[in-house]
Amino acid sequence: MTENRYVIWGGKGHARVVHEALGSGDHRLVAVFDRDAVPPPLAGVPLLVGWEGFTDWLHGQPAGTRPRFVVAIGGDRGEDRLAIAARLQAAGLAPLSLVHPRAFVATSATIAAGSQVLGGACVAAAASLGAQVIVNTRASIDHDCRLADGVHVGPGATLAGEVVVDRCGFIGAGAVVLPGRRIGAAATVGAGAVVTRDVPPGSTVVGNPARPLFREAAA
Repeated sequence: MTENRYVIWGGKGHARVVHEALGSGDHRLVAVFDRDAVPPPLAGVPLLVGWEGFTDWLHGQPAGTRPRFVVAIGGDRGEDRLAIAARLQAAGLAPLSLVHPRAFVATSATIAAGSQVLGGACVAAAASLGAQVIVNTRASIDHDCRLADGVHVGPGATLAGEVVVDRCGFIGAGAVVLPGRRIGAAATVGAGAVVTRDVPPGSTVVGNPARPLFREAAA
């Protein structure tokens, strides 16, 4: 029988979003973990701190059982999300992918392990999502888009057709990326930006049309 218990790594607001998205199914949350001693985000569910807390908890689980996991860390922390997922998998847990019951995912779209499609989001025909991708509330991923591992598309953002977002790219809330554009690895598209050109790896763009954000050097 498939294990229906799961744990969340990340004890802040996104944990509640994940829990709500899975609440209508038969999944049962048994623990939340965070690197910091934050207040438990969900009543009745213990929050344990750090990898030491996780290891102690895991040793107390019944022999032969391993719950699945969701990494509830958003923003531009895709590399952190991937690293945590790898460590949890090494401990024998399997990633749990989730699609909110009020999201749309085309039958020809593909979603890799551990990715999240949240309430009101749309993943259209032939789009593909890599591992540990977050498509946040009301975001739209149009046809033939390709999102690499660790990408996060913020609430209300729109990726028009055939957009490519490389590893751990971050698209801010309400941003728009026009058709055929490429967002480089670890690049950030600011909230509300309109991307009309490719965005180089590691850069940040803001505005309409989106332009590179230059920070003044420290004195």
